[in-house]
Amino acid sequence: MITAIVGINWGDEGKGRMVDLLSRQYDIVSRYQGGNNAGHTVVNERGKFILNLLPSGILRDGTVNVMGPGMVIDVEHLSGETQRLRDAGISITPENLKISDRATICMPYHKLLDCLEEDRLAGKKFGSTRRGIAPVYADKYMKKTVRMGDLLHPEVLPEKLADLMEWKNLTVHKGYGHEAISPEEMLEWLEKFAMPFVPYITNTTEYLDDAVKAGKDILFEAQLGALRDIDFGIYPYTSSSSTIAAYAPIGAGIPQHRVDEVVGIMKAYSSCVGEGPFTCELFGEEGEALREAGGEYGAATGRPRRVGGFDVVASRYGTMVQGATCLAVTKLDVLSYLDRIPVCVAYEVNGVRTDRFPTGIELTEATPVYEYFEGWKCDISACRRFEELPVKAQEYVRFLEKSAGCPVRYVSVGAEREQYIEMF
Repeated sequence: MITAIVGINWGDEGKGRMVDLLSRQYDIVSRYQGGNNAGHTVVNERGKFILNLLPSGILRDGTVNVMGPGMVIDVEHLSGETQRLRDAGISITPENLKISDRATICMPYHKLLDCLEEDRLAGKKFGSTRRGIAPVYADKYMKKTVRMGDLLHPEVLPEKLADLMEWKNLTVHKGYGHEAISPEEMLEWLEKFAMPFVPYITNTTEYLDDAVKAGKDILFEAQLGALRDIDFGIYPYTSSSSTIAAYAPIGAGIPQHRVDEVVGIMKAYSSCVGEGPFTCELFGEEGEALREAGGEYGAATGRPRRVGGFDVVASRYGTMVQGATCLAVTKLDVLSYLDRIPVCVAYEVNGVRTDRFPTGIELTEATPVYEYFEGWKCDISACRRFEELPVKAQEYVRFLEKSAGCPVRYVSVGAEREQYIEMF
């Protein structure tokens, strides 16, 4: 069985929580795109963990975790992340963590360029995490990067870095006017932070292909959501990689295999970090109350998330482009404080009501059409069967299911690993 767990909306849906839960059924968990520009928060019996680069399966004994060729890896950040987990008693060895030799290294100058460009844009900024993601993906497609496999041949690194820095300083030094980047400093950085991961470097295409042929079960873990996809998201306020399930086998390293099941993750309401159109956004006291109830602050950056009611239009679109075969609704328990639950049921664009997700200027001009549903006003965190939920909560879940056009299989009623309901 090959399964992808993906975000239906803007990211921050709770994918890490679901990967941690479902990984017990899988032999391998693989990240297939993105870098450390988003975080997956997992709460289990060992504590609370925020994972930016490592697959969430790293928290389960016996699960092998793969960082695929579609990823961009800041090895300095990875060094800190692995150390924090080891300090918490989590074992990380070449047996349970394998890093693709084709994965791209996110260098310090990529982060520098990210900051320089956001500062230049000022009021027109994209809302970048300033972690170098767009610059490193740009360099990847310019074919001017250092890959993890290059670390296996350290003798070529000095010349490679000298050539790259000669080219990159045309932008950093002569373009932005910043101090030139030294290839010697970049080599020292790689020796300090990248070389310790040499034992983990693997041909993940061969490894995963052998695993499929051996009947192993593989779980692909996406970062962010459909609306942050570089092609199908709210461009240009997207990530720089493909976040959709169709890309998962490619980004993980086995394009010759197909995904059998796609589990789409969506919150019982909406949240969004960063700039760009967010039609369903709630403001004032209503928005602040929902943000505080859900603890909506970015796992990677700590930034307050923008929040809104469940967005029918965006969720139906995200479910479609992800090709979801079932859905998991997270944070249903957060809504328990509400007398009336806000739901964005449609958009208005230039005075015309629509239930189709627009793009470009039409999306920026869209306004929400809100309706309110009666709340259940009680604690649901102890519910383990759908029938145990209050009737109004059951009705709300069925409404989300009908709106998205896809069956809901899981409902999260709390942050702990076992606080969930399996519908079928």
